[in-house]
Amino acid sequence: MSELTELTAVRLLDGYRSGAIGPVEATRAALRRAEEIQPEVNAFVRLFAGEALERAAASEERWRRGEPRGLLDGVPVTVKDILLLRGAPTLKGSRTIDPAGRWDEDAPSVARLREHGAVFLGKTTTPEFGWKGVTDSPLSGITRNPHDPTRTAGGSSGGAAAAVALGAGPLALGTDGGGSVRIPAAFCGIFALKPTYGRVPLYPASAFGTLAHVGPMTRDAADAALLMDVIGAPDSRDWSALGPASGSFSDGLAGGVRGLRVAYSPSLGGQVRVDPAVAAAVRRAVERLAGLGAYVEETDPDLTDPVEAFHALWFAGAARVVQHLTRERRELLDPGLLEICGAGARLSAPDYLAAVDVRMDLGRRMGRFHDTYDLLVTPTLPVTAFEAGAEVPQGSGHRRWTGWTPFTYPFNMTQQPAATVPVGTDACGLPIGLQLVAARHRDALVLRAAHALYEAGVTPAGS
Repeated sequence: MSELTELTAVRLLDGYRSGAIGPVEATRAALRRAEEIQPEVNAFVRLFAGEALERAAASEERWRRGEPRGLLDGVPVTVKDILLLRGAPTLKGSRTIDPAGRWDEDAPSVARLREHGAVFLGKTTTPEFGWKGVTDSPLSGITRNPHDPTRTAGGSSGGAAAAVALGAGPLALGTDGGGSVRIPAAFCGIFALKPTYGRVPLYPASAFGTLAHVGPMTRDAADAALLMDVIGAPDSRDWSALGPASGSFSDGLAGGVRGLRVAYSPSLGGQVRVDPAVAAAVRRAVERLAGLGAYVEETDPDLTDPVEAFHALWFAGAARVVQHLTRERRELLDPGLLEICGAGARLSAPDYLAAVDVRMDLGRRMGRFHDTYDLLVTPTLPVTAFEAGAEVPQGSGHRRWTGWTPFTYPFNMTQQPAATVPVGTDACGLPIGLQLVAARHRDALVLRAAHALYEAGVTPAGS
């Protein structure tokens, strides 16, 4: 059972094809692992054991007949409890949402998984409405790091990251409005991709607008490419969704990084103070990229920290989330969320549009930057996982989670594809992530470069 939980989705599917393993066996193993980790890590808000085994049995029969339904038939997956999943409440970490309801619709990414025969294990934890970069909520409590339960798993897709890291399903759906798949993936030692905005359709539309993305969280880049081949399809419910991808993301993994022009920015021009262990691990990985044939130059993109503009957009979105709540219902909210909602409600329309102007200029400058460079490489985060239950590291002086995530949220503003790859650990054994960023619509390039790092052994595949 434990060996099954260590397999990637690609390897599980190889086993299904050969008949060496079956979806029921794999699903049982993943469910058992989920139940084992839940008391300490708190990755799930609910598990679907009976339904999962029914779907796995149906998948196993299809494989027996040689008629798999799709690309992920029988593969266990988890869904962040921000996304709709038919038949299960979507409570978004909030006591303000009534679990009684119809719950009769899948989000687009969930619908694609269902069409391809995936097995839904459960829904994973999130901070309330996904508002911050760590995962704790009034509804479901604190989600902890799989490498050290006294530390945070990161957020807002913290439950998804912990589940993948500990073998409770090789694939997870997360959401990312300011780093929310990349932050927990970096803290938990897995891979995650924030795709180009619109590449993975989202419905209902996020209150955080076009900052919000849906992305894969996986054991390695090959699994993420496979998942993108499924969820990166258009859906008419999202008016901003992109058209079909030009080809298979999985087929585009080969080719390596030879000849790519890579800009390495260790601290965004000195704007970010990076922990020495993080800086050293990322630099070693960058040197490996050069060894693989990439042309690496240490240089910085032309940007100043857009945090105030991001706050205006983010806080206004938060205010929009809760504006329908009565005063009594607002008292049920996470106090930090309530605070930023108040700040968002005080913004004027010109304030908001000024933030949009900053965003557009940032996008223009990054577009010009990528006329010269294929990829930008940075640390994913300047720190490793800190104490669980805190929004910011103790003694850091930061007021909000954006203070320690300066490498992630700018690329939600620009809508570029950005991925995190685990590239080592610090002295405490806590994972370190490297971020790969490319121009809009070049998701396949990000996945290809990440895959090259896995293939080169910078981080073990499936780790």
